[in-house]
Amino acid sequence: MYWPMTRVCWRVIGEAINGPGGYFGRSLGIFADCLSGGFGAPDDDDYVVEWRDDQESRQHLGYPETARQLEIRLSRCHPANRPAVGAELVAARDGRGSTVFDWLVEIFDDRAFGVLRLQ
Repeated sequence: MYWPMTRVCWRVIGEAINGPGGYFGRSLGIFADCLSGGFGAPDDDDYVVEWRDDQESRQHLGYPETARQLEIRLSRCHPANRPAVGAELVAARDGRGSTVFDWLVEIFDDRAFGVLRLQ
């Protein structure tokens, strides 16, 4: 799964977890794998990510950005996946469904429960 986001976003996330120069690839799938440990998250699993100004992030990563990301995904996905991605895109354009912000929070919840602190 490839979910393009800005290089700055990935750099900031990587450095938040692994310090300067930290790297998490450039997809939500790789990000989720890294948070599961072994090749991305700190070995001792003793870290907390504080997401400051989360309400501003929620706004910037809301439905317009979600629709943009889904348009990119639709242009690159396997033809068999296009109906599902197209339905997600229609929902995002209508202001329904989960957003990019929700996707990121869900990854933290699924892969590194208790690590994310929204502020």
